Amino acid sequence: MVRAVLPDFNNTEIAFRARSSLELRKAQWLFRSFNYKWLTHGGELALRLAFRLHLPVQPLVRFAFFNHFCGGTTIADSMRRVRDLGRYQVRSILDYSVEGQQSEAAFDAALQETLNIIETAANNRQFLPFTAIKMTGIGRFDLLAKASTPSVLTHAETAELKRVAARLHRLCAASAAAGLHLLVDAEETWIQAAVDRLVQEQMEALNQGRVVVYNTLQMYRTDRLDMLHALVAAGKAKGFKPGIKLVRGAYMEKERARAAERGEVSPIHPNKEATDAAFDLAVGFCIEHIDDLALFAGTHNEQSIRALAQNMAKAKLVPQDERIECSQLLGMSDHLTYNLADKGYRVSKYVPYGPVEAVLPYLARRAEENSAVAGQAQRELELIERELERRG
Repeated sequence: MVRAVLPDFNNTEIAFRARSSLELRKAQWLFRSFNYKWLTHGGELALRLAFRLHLPVQPLVRFAFFNHFCGGTTIADSMRRVRDLGRYQVRSILDYSVEGQQSEAAFDAALQETLNIIETAANNRQFLPFTAIKMTGIGRFDLLAKASTPSVLTHAETAELKRVAARLHRLCAASAAAGLHLLVDAEETWIQAAVDRLVQEQMEALNQGRVVVYNTLQMYRTDRLDMLHALVAAGKAKGFKPGIKLVRGAYMEKERARAAERGEVSPIHPNKEATDAAFDLAVGFCIEHIDDLALFAGTHNEQSIRALAQNMAKAKLVPQDERIECSQLLGMSDHLTYNLADKGYRVSKYVPYGPVEAVLPYLARRAEENSAVAGQAQRELELIERELERRG
C-alpha cells in the first residue's frame, strides 16, 4: 500500500511563502472586516449605487477586495497572478466572472472571451490546464429552466437551445484541440437537468482517449450520488470517461426557499454533516473507479482533502496522478493550496477576472461566505496571525 502523503495544513511558512508581511497585514484587515454583518450584507448594494452615481470608489474596491480575490480586469492583467502561482507549482483556472447577462450578443461575447482564455491557456498549459464556464454565461436561464421540464419547446426556443449547444460544443472542441480541460459549473436544480444533458453529449463526443469535459456535481443535492453512479455506468456502456468536478454547493438558501414556496421537499441535504458525508462518499467512489473517470475536487474542507489523500494512498495512487486535481478559490485557503503543492499534489486556484463593477456579485458572495458561521474568516485569520507572529 502506498503511504498517504498528508500535508501539514498548519504549516504557515509554506502556506504564505508567496506573500509579503505587508500583504498578510492587508489580508488580516480584510478577514477581520467580514465580522461586520452590515458591511458584508449591505456592501454590494452600496457599491452599486456608488458606481451608478460615478463616485470614485473603484480604487477603494480594488485595494480592499478585488485585488485579493481576483486576478485582474483582463486576461493579460491576470497573467502576473498566474505566473506567481506557478512559481510554487500551483496551477490556475482563469474564470471570466461577469454575471447576469441575458442577450444573444452577451452570450456570443462570453463565448469569444472564453475562446480567448483557451487560446492563452494553449500557450501556457503548464500554468493553465483548465478553463471554466457557466452555462448561464452562454445561454438564457429561463430557456434552460424550461428545457429541464417535460414542457415542449417552441420552434424559436428549440433553435435558441441549439445555439446554446453549439456554443458549448465550440468551447469543448477548442479545449480538446488545445490539449486542455473544460469545467462546466453547476447551476440551480431547476435548470441543471438541461445542463447535464448538454454536457454529457459533449463528454460522449470528446472524452474518448482523455478527459476533456467535466460536469459539476453539487453534493448538497440529495440525488447527486445516484447521478454520479449513473454517469460512470453510462461512460462504461458508451465508451467515454466522464470528468467529475465535485463541490458542496452554492445555492443553499435559494434552493430551500424555492422548495418551501412551492410546497416541495427540499432537493438538498438538511445539514452540513450530511453534505460532507455525501461529498466524501463521492470522492471515495471516484477514487475507486479512477480508471473510468477523472476527478476534480473543489473544496476548502481540510477533512475532505485528508480523506482524498488517504483514499489515493489506499488505491496506490501517487500525489502527482494526472487524473486527480484539487482546487480552491484565489484569496482563500492558501494553507490548503500551497501545502498540497509542496507535497506534489496537482492543485489549482480559480482566478476570477473582469471589470471591477461587473464582478461585484462574485465579490459579494466571497464576503458573505466568509462572514457565515461556518465560513472561512476565523480560520484564515488564525493562520495569518500565526504566520505574522512567526515572522516577528
